[in-house]
Amino acid sequence: MIVSAAVCPSPPLLARELSGREPVLPELRDACAEAAGWLVGSQPQTIIVVGPAATTAQWDPGSQLDLSAFAPALGAAGKPGPPMPLGLGALLLDQAGYSGPRILHAVGDDEPADRCLRLGAELARSPARVAMLVMGDGSARRSPAAPGHFDERAAAFDAGVERAVRDGDLGALAAVDPALARELMATGRPGWQVLAGAMPAPGLTTDVRYADAPYGVGYLVALIQQPRGD
Repeated sequence: MIVSAAVCPSPPLLARELSGREPVLPELRDACAEAAGWLVGSQPQTIIVVGPAATTAQWDPGSQLDLSAFAPALGAAGKPGPPMPLGLGALLLDQAGYSGPRILHAVGDDEPADRCLRLGAELARSPARVAMLVMGDGSARRSPAAPGHFDERAAAFDAGVERAVRDGDLGALAAVDPALARELMATGRPGWQVLAGAMPAPGLTTDVRYADAPYGVGYLVALIQQPRGD
């Protein structure tokens, strides 16, 4: 069963190698580090990292993040690394000192909501204590300088996702329109819906640690825990 989950964004700036000596968005990086540490502290037997990719597939749990596409001087990893969101999630777990079993599960960008929900339910059937780290960004159209330029629907979209998580109403995430999320460049949508399928019960305890849109991209960091006794 899923005993705890954390939601984090997946911007490359989470990798210190890409941001130089001066930390970029230290509040966001600290919130993500704290979320990973909290997840590890929930004492799961396995941690599943979920993030968007071109196709749905599991990756080698020992594969490493390849930053050479962003910084060629860092060199290639020797074999294809996992998609950036999965690699960043694995990096957060490494930095939190986690050395236990892990699963890296990519979810296709175009997976419909019902398939994401079913995948979440399948992942939650494990008899072991499982934690889930869900990686992915909100809308990338929050300002004129955003990667996708400004869209007046973006702020309300991100606010709705934040409200659903803050209220522990993951059913509202299940109802997020994939077409709208795609138009707003919200890469977190498939992972959020996997999470909704994995933790459908009411009474979740949640704690939003960060919610902002620097550079015009919505970033959300949150902790989610099953009700005690479940």
